Amino acid sequence: MKKIILAACMAATLPTFAQQDGGVTFSGSIQSDMLVFPENDKEIGTNYGTNKDFLTNTYANFNLQSKFINAGARLEYMENPLPGFENNFAGWGLPYLYVQGNYKSAELTLGDFYEQFGSGLVLRAYEERALGIDNSIRGGRLVLRPINGLNIKVLGGQQREYWENRDFDNFKYIDSNNPWIYGADVEVNVDNFISSLGNNNTSLLLGFSAVTKHEQDENLISIQNGTAYRLNLPENVTAFDVRANLQKGNYNFLAEYAWKTHDPSSSNDYIYRMGNTLLLSGSYSKKGFSALLQAKRTEDMSFRSKRSMDKASTARYINHLPAFSTQHTYALAALYPYATQNALGEWAFQGEVGYNFKRNTALGGKYGTKVKLNASHIRGIDRRPLAGQTTTQGTAMMGTDGYNSKFFEMGNETYYQDINLQVEKKLTKDFKLNLMYMNQRYNQFVIEGHGDTFTSNIFIAEGKWNISKKVALRAEAQYLTTSGDQHDWAYGLLELSVLPGFMFTVSDMYNANVKGSDGLTSAQHFYNVGGAYTYKAHRLQLSYGKTRAGFNCSGGVCRYVPASKGFNVSYNFNF
Repeated sequence: MKKIILAACMAATLPTFAQQDGGVTFSGSIQSDMLVFPENDKEIGTNYGTNKDFLTNTYANFNLQSKFINAGARLEYMENPLPGFENNFAGWGLPYLYVQGNYKSAELTLGDFYEQFGSGLVLRAYEERALGIDNSIRGGRLVLRPINGLNIKVLGGQQREYWENRDFDNFKYIDSNNPWIYGADVEVNVDNFISSLGNNNTSLLLGFSAVTKHEQDENLISIQNGTAYRLNLPENVTAFDVRANLQKGNYNFLAEYAWKTHDPSSSNDYIYRMGNTLLLSGSYSKKGFSALLQAKRTEDMSFRSKRSMDKASTARYINHLPAFSTQHTYALAALYPYATQNALGEWAFQGEVGYNFKRNTALGGKYGTKVKLNASHIRGIDRRPLAGQTTTQGTAMMGTDGYNSKFFEMGNETYYQDINLQVEKKLTKDFKLNLMYMNQRYNQFVIEGHGDTFTSNIFIAEGKWNISKKVALRAEAQYLTTSGDQHDWAYGLLELSVLPGFMFTVSDMYNANVKGSDGLTSAQHFYNVGGAYTYKAHRLQLSYGKTRAGFNCSGGVCRYVPASKGFNVSYNFNF
């Protein structure tokens, strides 16, 4: 039965009609990422065991839409998942089912859904497959828009935790013993009620959110001075959020503050402390120029629907805290990404300025020049032991308030710093060059739990040559130099695109300064050779090579990805 369902997911013969009688549309998508004939390699530490010739993460989405009723489902097949997904992720079933009714200004959803309040400081239920994140809510959500400019949301349900209660073998739609979350959000577009704002090219959005998690008590013991105490765990933990977003012409300002009641959990070592986050952001943009300035202070805002979740797990997060650091796409610039320290707390700052030098000027040249400067600096908050405690900076004591902290004081330790300059220049009609320099300071002990703080300098050059209307060649050359971790790295890539649908790629990441103690020994090259073909709604990508172990991050959330070697196949189909 399981093999039959997997074959159905990967087949490309599903209905492709766009509309049926009665105005009902049917759509969907298939995504299947596979590692075929994975190879054991002592040099990079891969060992797949026996009978592991085919590993896959496969997803199939199906949606029905009509004027008043929408419905959908997602089938996931991860019986033998890709490397890094072995624990907890292995399984298959229908983890996502929903039906939604729409009538005039009301919308009711029953089943599984995703949602975000404001910037996500108190609630963000979302899916990020590359990170293994799916904290969808199973329950109900009501959205009301009684008048123009007023939006109200009310919801309740249980979060997904991998395959718990969502597989075919032990299917149970709702488990009353699991934690519940409830939330409400109100947003008001003030300019809808004050016409003078709109007349002056000004808009003001005000929002308020409240989210509560309800979880049964547990029998947890804390030892203090040789005496055992049972922790009095709150069954209800509530987080609140207030925000204002003002836009005036080319200016945009956001101020948002969130706070949380006592929430002892595994994430904060079971201390009793109020959590809070302050987020400030301002930006300005006009043709040829943009500027951004952001600041954020976070303290003990790890908010999960299950207090005992392992710190390394990405499951059961109710909220999301943005990283305020650039999410790089170049391989070596992304080698040491930053993960938000929502339990330890942090001060984060980010600024960015972009300018386009006009054509036919000294710096713009014939085709113009784009320059962007970005800087991020993230450090710890002020954390001081309570009176009578002997704990050191950054540690907590189970069952106590943990530490003292002054809001506007910063800690002495830098977690992450990134200063990068990017230049985009079109040299000829058919050739464009991108240059980037990046200086990075990375506290590996705080972010990864081992190592020291080290500084990296990264140099990147990317060129794209349009050989003809149908053929283009893109090349990357990157170099990272550092005295920390695994030392220097070099990376090269060639990518040939042939319209309408072919792409061929060859790349290599090379450790240029191997030390015997860094674990790489003679495995210096991480090469990859592949190609992709796109035809209408189908895309097939094939490659062979080695993948370096490291962290995959998005928006400040990271997941460790182990090294792998073998044939990679990826297939996507939208219908």
